[in-house]
Amino acid sequence: MRRVAKRNGFECLLHEKPFEGVNGSGKHNNWSLNTNTGINLFSPGKDPQNNLPFLVFTCAVIKAVDENAALLRASAANAGNDHRLGANEAPPAIVSMFFGDQLTKVLKNINKKNTSSFKERLDMGVATLPDVFLDDTDRNRTSPFAFTGNKFEFRMVGSSASIAGPNTILNTIVAESLCDIADRMEIMKDVKTEIYGLLEYIISKHSRVIFNGNSYSESWKEEAAKRGLPNIDNSVDAYSAYLSPEAIHMFEKHGVYSEKELRARYEIKLEKYVKALNIEARAMIQMAKRQILPAVIKYAGDLAEAAHKVSNAGFDILPQNELLTEVTKTLRSFTEHLKTLEEKSAKSASPEVDKIFEQAIFCRDELKVHMENLRQDADYLETICDKEYWPIPTYSKLLFGI
Repeated sequence: MRRVAKRNGFECLLHEKPFEGVNGSGKHNNWSLNTNTGINLFSPGKDPQNNLPFLVFTCAVIKAVDENAALLRASAANAGNDHRLGANEAPPAIVSMFFGDQLTKVLKNINKKNTSSFKERLDMGVATLPDVFLDDTDRNRTSPFAFTGNKFEFRMVGSSASIAGPNTILNTIVAESLCDIADRMEIMKDVKTEIYGLLEYIISKHSRVIFNGNSYSESWKEEAAKRGLPNIDNSVDAYSAYLSPEAIHMFEKHGVYSEKELRARYEIKLEKYVKALNIEARAMIQMAKRQILPAVIKYAGDLAEAAHKVSNAGFDILPQNELLTEVTKTLRSFTEHLKTLEEKSAKSASPEVDKIFEQAIFCRDELKVHMENLRQDADYLETICDKEYWPIPTYSKLLFGI
């Protein structure tokens, strides 16, 4: 993608959130399970209420996602994706599942005999027209883990990430869930009768992870907290899920990762997080010192000179003075935040912070915060400086100038 972009005079940005206030970039990871004869186990068919393979495997996924939400969040974590998740039109950091009203009703009434149609009819008001059924597969684009007709779509994965990691996690947690269900089925005397009781139990225990509403809303965060769902908003905290005793046991049980391999992956992910933020901080410092700062100083000087000339001509210079005051005040804040960021950047790379976890904590709690402070000043200066002075492309030019 990067090579093709360069051949055509463009740059390919794989950063998950390159522009503040503009939709980010991620991958929608479509995931399903088929038998060796090509049967899709997540195809509900015309009668999902009585489609036992569909119900069993769907309940296994619900159980897996609820019990391993932190691992799924960790699989999508990186420094860039921390900016994206929960911002604008990106899925939130809270892992929940969307099924739609009709299928949710089927799942919650799993042990009840129901012969009503799975599909909801659309009343066209014309009796002679054939039945038209409403599409209930995926009308919620805010859900991070949505059922989309005959598959699941995991939308938290970042644009710069490989889907190998998330799919490894998905396969492992669902395998563990199916293993538990299989163990319970093996001691049943009448599987076809008793299985519905087990599925009903799974839904009652894990239905908290099903949410068909607006996942962007503040009310959902409050509701998710009441349900006990984790809201992990940064990569450093998310990565710790790899080292939980339950995760280590599960990965070793299924021969996916050893404890040593998990600890190595944990450290590598933290190291990548630290390197990404340090590189961004240093790039930001260079842009601030070599581009933005000189440009704003020149603009302020020219503005002061113009105001002086207007004043000597005997005209009111209140607008010029107000603008000059605003520019110089923000410039002072900008230089102070720049100095602080330089200090934090130097400390981040110093021997004072030698352990990788401590480095990651420092980058998250110190370095990133001061980067955001500097960014806010720069964004505001962009709005009050003459565009002829501004040294880098503005948002309007980037988004609408091609």
